[in-house]
Formats: sequence, C-alpha cells, structure tokens
Amino acid sequence: MIKKKVLITGASGFIGSTAVDKAIELGYDTWAGIRSSSSRKYLTDSRIQFAFLDCSNKNSLMNQLTDLAEKHGKFDYIIHIAGLTKAIRKSDFDNVNYIQTRNLAESLIEIDAVPEAFVLMSSLSVMGSGDEFGYTPLKNDHIPNPTTAYGKSKLKAENFLKGLKDFPYLIIRPTGVYGPRDKDYYILMKAVKSGLDIGAGFKKQILTFIYSEDLVDVIFKLLEKGIVRKEYIVADGDIYTDTEFNKIVQDALNKKYVIRFKIPLFLVKPAAVISEKAASLLGKASTFNSDKYRIMKQRNWACDITPLKEDINFKPKYRLKQGVEKTVQWYKEQGWL
Repeated sequence: MIKKKVLITGASGFIGSTAVDKAIELGYDTWAGIRSSSSRKYLTDSRIQFAFLDCSNKNSLMNQLTDLAEKHGKFDYIIHIAGLTKAIRKSDFDNVNYIQTRNLAESLIEIDAVPEAFVLMSSLSVMGSGDEFGYTPLKNDHIPNPTTAYGKSKLKAENFLKGLKDFPYLIIRPTGVYGPRDKDYYILMKAVKSGLDIGAGFKKQILTFIYSEDLVDVIFKLLEKGIVRKEYIVADGDIYTDTEFNKIVQDALNKKYVIRFKIPLFLVKPAAVISEKAASLLGKASTFNSDKYRIMKQRNWACDITPLKEDINFKPKYRLKQGVEKTVQWYKEQGWL
C-alpha cells in the first residue's frame, strides 16, 4: 500500500513537531517543512524528510514546490502550521500569517500541486470576545470579530482560502494549546512554582484548553474522513475558571502554598504596552504585549465542539488535569522546572 504523503509546515515548533510525531506514528510519508535556520531539536526521527521552504518569497516557493513535486510527487495533505504568535511589528502578523499562507496556496494552484486537503492552523482568537454576560459558548456559526492583530491576520488567511474556488481547505481553530515543548503556558507554570498565582481582572473568566496530542489527533482524523471546506473549533469540551486552572497547575507541581492576587485590568494594559515597546527597542518580540492584554481581558473562552463530536466522534485522551501533569513531568525531565 502506497503511503500518503504529508507536508507539515512550521515543523520545528511546538505544535508542528507534535504533528510530525503523529504523522510518523500513523505511517505517513512525512515531510517537515522548515527554514534552513530552523532547529531540528524535535525532528530527529530518521523517517522524517525535510522540505526547505521560503513562503515569504512566492517565486522561490514555487521553484521549491515544483522541485519537490517533480522528484517525489505532489503531497496528498498539507498541514500549514507555520505562523507568528508574537511579533515586533503588528504588520509582521499579516506578512507571515496571511501573506505567506496566500503565497503557499497560490503556488500550489499555479503549479498544479493542490493536495487532497490543505489544513490551516488558525485560532479561536479569530472569533473575538463573544458573550461576556451570559457566557454563551462560541460556535462555528458565530460571526468572527477578532480583537487582536494575531486573530485578524488569521481571519484574513481563512477568508482568502474560503474565497478560492474548489480549494480543499480545512480550518482548525484551537483554543489554548498546551503540552510538552510549549513555552507559553510554561511561563505561567514557572510562576506558580515560584509561589505566585497571578490573575488579571476581577470579573469571572472562563477558560478552555486542548492538549497538543489531542489537537493533532483531531487533524488526522478529519483528514482520514476526507472532510474539506469546513472549519472546526477544537477544545477538550470542558470549561474552567482561571482559579481552577491555576489550582490544577499548583497540584501538578506539588506546590502547597502560593500567593494569589489579581491585577486590575486598567494596570495590566499600560504594563503590556510598556513591555511591548521596551522589547521592540531591543529588536525583540515580547510575550507580554498589547495582544496578550486583549486575550487576558477576554472573559469568555467557552466554545462548542459539537461538530467535532458529530463528525469524528471526538473524545479527548487528556482532560486538563492529566494533560497538565504530563506536561509538568516533561518540563521537569527537560530541566525547565
């Protein structure tokens, strides 16, 4: 039986490398799409093949894809995970998350190498703040209204793919993704280990999560079902307050005592702006920035995953407690915690 060929862009990153692991496990002919400067720390399996792609330059990209197609045949699936979650300039989000997605899709069309399915890793942040009074879960039919530069750039990429005639897109909108190799939730866990439980704002906040392995499981199950031209919100189906989440982290770290305090949002906002500007002056992208403030400000991240349950009978392997415990264990093994 001929193996299906899958290209995973952003393969050196947290979610990308997890997707590569899953593709190898499932027996795919697995190609890791990376830049020549990308780390291969999590891409050491000898079965991985590499595709060096420059999505910022359409002419170069077309030549690279043409060469790959001529030598190895076209890809059956492309999982486009490469993107920016933080940036020095707001325009960088559009340049990478939207324009590079457009370059990739247009190149595939122009060289007649469109795959059976093109998966775009988008984000729940494209949906915007939703109902912050009755806390109605966000649904696929909710009209997207992103509040962050990141979310806006992802929505542009989504809309571009949807506007392509007969293009086999599959849009994935995950909520907060955590798991081994992640560096964002690691910052929070490190703070809890040091004895600090810090929250933003006093109004109730509802959070949702998806463990990284469950997220990539969803992608491959959708591909195997042949589902295209649809979008899915992805979460584990549970909801938590920020206090409940931090308590789960605290228990996983066996931290008996922490100092809990909430910072008013009117103080968080200027702190985020100052952090962002200071990092920009140093030529760096700050994790704590104006986009992050808007995410922290959002009170309702509840979401409806009924379509996933109906279409692939989705049941997460990891609830938050088990997933956090496994993540913390990995951090410890790596010497991060």
